[in-house]
Amino acid sequence: MAVSLLNSGAATSGTAASNGVTPNSASQASDMFTKLLVAQIQNQDPLSPSDPAQFVQQLTQLSQTEALQKLSSLTSANSSVLQSMQVLSLGAQVGSDVMAQARQVRIDGSAPIQGQITLEASSAATDLVLTGDDGSTYTMKLGTVAPGNVPFTIDPGKLGLPAGTYTMAVTTSSKEVPAIDIQGRLNSVRLSPTGGVVLNVANLGEVDPAAITAFNGKSATAIQ
Repeated sequence: MAVSLLNSGAATSGTAASNGVTPNSASQASDMFTKLLVAQIQNQDPLSPSDPAQFVQQLTQLSQTEALQKLSSLTSANSSVLQSMQVLSLGAQVGSDVMAQARQVRIDGSAPIQGQITLEASSAATDLVLTGDDGSTYTMKLGTVAPGNVPFTIDPGKLGLPAGTYTMAVTTSSKEVPAIDIQGRLNSVRLSPTGGVVLNVANLGEVDPAAITAFNGKSATAIQ
């Protein structure tokens, strides 16, 4: 009567999980496995004993399973620590001006918004096109630009931009699609319900930390 103890243990664990019962420690699972192993040896057919190699294989599988469980717990704990450190580090930057890659920008008033694009090749005709939620478009002529960082300023007053969210796109004579960075103040840092870090940046709303490309420090107004 050959019975896989690992499968029996998995079924027991699955039943316990479905009933909302959580083992106190890995040692309890190990003790249960040992008892089942002894019972299997005691109740085997004397005329047709089990191959000892099967017992060794099952013990090896148990050790591997316990090692994977410990590694998973350690990885989860390290991830939580790293997220906490990231929140603390970014929290110290609240109030600072940051640059973040984005494809949308929020216009809340008449204050100009600073930004830049990064080109790998020169462009003889470069435009920044803003498209509102209603489909209306506004074009900023950036002219002929050289490779590298190209700063620009979105002036809602001059462009006649009403408040709202605008999708940004850059057209170039070289057909290059460059990244767009927008400057805004880092207003807050929080953890999302899923455990990720979320930043709230003026002019952009909520952004992922990976979108931040530069920290420009606190402005004189913010320091005061």
